[in-house]
Amino acid sequence: MPYTHNEVVAKKKLPNVGQIVRSKKHGTLWRVMEKREVWQHSADDPSTGQPQLLPAIYLAYWRVRKGVLPGVGHMLGYAYTLHDNTFEANWEIMEG
Repeated sequence: MPYTHNEVVAKKKLPNVGQIVRSKKHGTLWRVMEKREVWQHSADDPSTGQPQLLPAIYLAYWRVRKGVLPGVGHMLGYAYTLHDNTFEANWEIMEG
């Protein structure tokens, strides 16, 4: 395996549970409600032709709205691997 789940967290600088992130596209605030290790399917290994699984970190987000209890309302979830830039392209960490 080329890398581990811990390397994904460290190199991608992903937020922790409870941190607030801002959507770069919409400007909305979201709280990280869940963070877990998962495996993501990737292209087949060229040498063996077998499917590959890559370590990934799944983050579940809850949209922050005044007067709405955490976990109630709109939620999103995405898995991030070391080979994609979707977290950096779409989110900005707002508070530590």
